[in-house]
Amino acid sequence: MSKDAVKIVYRFSLARFQPEHVFELLLDSDTGLFVDPPPENTPEWTDLTFHQCSGCPLAKPDSPRCPAAVRLAAVIDRFADVVSFNPIQVTVETEERVISTKTTAQQGLASLIGLVLAASGCPRTAVFRPMARFHLPFSSDVETIYRVTSMYLMAQHFAARAGREVDIELKDLAMVYRGVHQVNLGLVQRLRAATHQDAIVNAVVLLDVYTSLVPAALDELLNEIKPTFDVLLAAPARGTERPENP
Repeated sequence: MSKDAVKIVYRFSLARFQPEHVFELLLDSDTGLFVDPPPENTPEWTDLTFHQCSGCPLAKPDSPRCPAAVRLAAVIDRFADVVSFNPIQVTVETEERVISTKTTAQQGLASLIGLVLAASGCPRTAVFRPMARFHLPFSSDVETIYRVTSMYLMAQHFAARAGREVDIELKDLAMVYRGVHQVNLGLVQRLRAATHQDAIVNAVVLLDVYTSLVPAALDELLNEIKPTFDVLLAAPARGTERPENP
């Protein structure tokens, strides 16, 4: 493995999986994109114009296939007959940690699919590449808000350093999620044509819940997190510390 690659392994164990399903993903540590080239032979439903997402900036002459669909094809092949609420053991391995949980097929797949979409090369999901690079599966709603807003505000920090306009009030974060919502809608249409069971489709639907949750509940969930920062907020601003008594 390249020293510049981040390795993330997903293991799915279900009673009838013999052996378990294993997905090994290698991401470029700088870009958050997949290191390996996309597969050449993919099904017809990966064609760019097949249920192409509304507002997709890609054109077929430059991108004959949907990059997100191409990367998802390998997942579809192995889960086409799995039902959403089948109990499943999912283990995620990174260089730093191993996380294992018992969950439903749709929940486990939602975590994997979210990672794949971010790293796929889709221009709409590219904003989540930093989260893919520092992947943390099975986050709660509050954890997700914390990670998303932290990522977004760090981007604003880098924008400020480059002399660009910044969005410190998170006003444009909802617009980001509207774009991702369009991707999810298009993928659901593609996947309904590709699978006989509902686990894959419902995994994307589950991911799409966050495209509504984040804009709608952002202030409420941030207020829930805010007390954790009370000590930092109470600290005097840098350079305004009171001088010690002589």
